[in-house]
Amino acid sequence: MKMKIQNYIICILLLSLMEGSSLVTSQSDSCTSNLDFMTSQIPFNTSSLRCLLVWPSQDYILRYAKIEPDLWSLVLSAPNTNAYVAMGFSEDGKMVGASAVVGWFNGSSVGTIKQYYLGGEEEEKVVPDQGKLTLINASTTIVSKDSRLYLAFQVRVPALEPRIIYSVGPRNGVPSSNNVLSEHRDQVSTYFDYANGKSREVNLDEETLKIGHGIVNIVGWTVLLPIGALLARRLKKYEPLWFYIHAATQTLGFSAGLAGVVMGLVLEDRIDPENITTHKVIGIIVLTLGVIQVMALIARPAKESKRRKYWNWYHHCVGRVCIAMAVGNVFYGIDVGGENKSWYIGYGVYLGVWVLFCVVVEVIMCSRK
Repeated sequence: MKMKIQNYIICILLLSLMEGSSLVTSQSDSCTSNLDFMTSQIPFNTSSLRCLLVWPSQDYILRYAKIEPDLWSLVLSAPNTNAYVAMGFSEDGKMVGASAVVGWFNGSSVGTIKQYYLGGEEEEKVVPDQGKLTLINASTTIVSKDSRLYLAFQVRVPALEPRIIYSVGPRNGVPSSNNVLSEHRDQVSTYFDYANGKSREVNLDEETLKIGHGIVNIVGWTVLLPIGALLARRLKKYEPLWFYIHAATQTLGFSAGLAGVVMGLVLEDRIDPENITTHKVIGIIVLTLGVIQVMALIARPAKESKRRKYWNWYHHCVGRVCIAMAVGNVFYGIDVGGENKSWYIGYGVYLGVWVLFCVVVEVIMCSRK
């Protein structure tokens, strides 16, 4: 009986040691590791690649470098769990619409690396050999070494998307000969700063808050306030109705803008972003000008007062500066937030239509004089 217990304990210890050894092996890669094998097994120069742990919970390590103005080299390292490993580039941080590089070993010594277009969440919409990435075919390879997979590829593009999605497939569930991907067992959406070599995970709540911060500020500072200013300029003959409409519109716009600033401060506290100092300072200046405009209503002189002319100059100038700075800060915020071109295009179209409308109104009003 004692022998059986001792044998049982020995088996448990051996299994524990084997599991610990496997764990150490799966984590054998780090940014300080000596990966001499890559020189002979990866078809491009890897000596100058920067290195970063990009998904700690899954031990994903990314090595990258911009080799030429439009050429990038990337090597993604991940534990080999007999599952596919994927790295997707997205415009908005979401899976749908992204282009991904996916690699796996099918149980033999033959590895597969392919580009996929993620057109939807259904399997049939995840299309192999499709996508927006211009891969250098001779550079793509996958290497299995020390219980890890190394996806190596080069992309020809001036700038890579900063929104990167990483995923790992189900254990012991690599794609069959039809290359259809099963649903991932885990994924993460990240924001990558290529210049500074920093990566952070982005969750859905933060992304929603960021989008809300942008939209509310756009509506408050650059939609409602300009509308209120135009109404005050062109409805003066409807005394005193124009004033109440103007005051109500501006109050609503200021309230929305204030809410947008508060959302921005909450967002900053949650994600602690970098390179937003200028954006934040401009936002505070815009808010201060807005407060001054609201307070100006209290100090508004009577129409018969000699000071009314100077008050009008001040009120008009501060209002125009406030709106102009808000417009500039919206564009700057889109850039700082790493948003895709659709934000620039959409907001630019809005501004163009608004300016054209104002010009038409001015021409019509001047022609009637």
